[in-house]
Amino acid sequence: MGSGELAGLKALLSQVVEGAAGKLSALSHQIWSQPELAYQERRAHDALCSFFQAEGGWQVKPQYHLDTAFRADWGPEGGLTVGVLCEYDALPEIGHACGHNLIAEVGVASSLALKAALETLPDLKVRVSVIGTPAEEAGGGKIDLIQVGVFNDLDFVLMAHPSQEDASHLPDLALNEVTVKYFGKATHAAGYPWEGVNALDAAVLAYTNLSVLRQQLRPDWRVHGIIKHGGVKPNIIPSYSELMFFLRTPKYKDLGTLCEKATQCFKAAGLATGCQVELEFAKNVFYNVLPNETLQHLYEVNGRSLGMEFITDDKIQNTLSGSTDFGNVSFVVPGIHPFFYIGTSALNHSVEYTEATGSKEAQYYTLRTAKALAMTALDVVLNPNLLQQMKKDFEKDKLREEGTVQVNTSL
Repeated sequence: MGSGELAGLKALLSQVVEGAAGKLSALSHQIWSQPELAYQERRAHDALCSFFQAEGGWQVKPQYHLDTAFRADWGPEGGLTVGVLCEYDALPEIGHACGHNLIAEVGVASSLALKAALETLPDLKVRVSVIGTPAEEAGGGKIDLIQVGVFNDLDFVLMAHPSQEDASHLPDLALNEVTVKYFGKATHAAGYPWEGVNALDAAVLAYTNLSVLRQQLRPDWRVHGIIKHGGVKPNIIPSYSELMFFLRTPKYKDLGTLCEKATQCFKAAGLATGCQVELEFAKNVFYNVLPNETLQHLYEVNGRSLGMEFITDDKIQNTLSGSTDFGNVSFVVPGIHPFFYIGTSALNHSVEYTEATGSKEAQYYTLRTAKALAMTALDVVLNPNLLQQMKKDFEKDKLREEGTVQVNTSL
């Protein structure tokens, strides 16, 4: 395909997104105004399914393996399949402070645009599959879907996450969660405290143990937690306490080491106080995201053509973006998870960011991101060389992650 024809298709993508701006904004605001927690996103699920059903041409599968997951497919089976991912769960108390309503909007907008471009190329055997993935903030819905093979028929996947800047990739962290429960013995705290076994003391010691451990950890490892339960009344020796900790490392392969160190800290607190201890690690462990150089380069080229200003490599190297279950997906299929500016310097997971993700100003940047994602997908499906290079990047990065690639550092 000539450059002029490709440019025309990309112009068509932009027109489709602009033409659908009103209904896309309404969909996003509907999700934003009714925030729902992980695995409970029923209204968002229904709204997204209804949207695709109303569009026509999409085969919509509600409650796709999970009660609040869905799948919407357009195009023939048996050829190339592009996966577009939507998230739509919110945070407790502060709603869509991570902008998952905008992630859903980007997914919907880019899939509509890509469909429109591919409809002009009827001989091209390409399918667009939109996967609604619940519970990114807690639980890891994508991991649940991986375990039942949902991503096995996809050739590559796309999604984008709101942030404070435009970046085709930000380093993130593998994550495991642990709930720690201490069981002691209640008694009167003034009358005969020696008869009790203080579970709150165990929790405080565990918290202190983890704080001391930090000085022995690598600078980019993260340990942070809360005491969820510490007793019911000051004159009762607490018989039960509970903590919740997040343990993170830049590489999944290092996460087990950190978890073992933390486990010893938790057990030591139980031993010191005479409490019984129970550790409950999360069933789904989040991996770090594997970057894909080919997809990132294409996204930056397309983003710059739309006016995006990407942060420098130096800033990327000094930034950690948290954790996401997209990391697990990136070990199964090539993918891209860029971050996009929404018109504010407010930080994610804050009340101010909640306000920003529901604002009119965020819409311009959200739709611009959807255009760049759709253009990137179009580049890959129309160029077999780029498709193969993307897959080579994927295999190379997986091997490097496992420590089996010998990198030539000679000058």
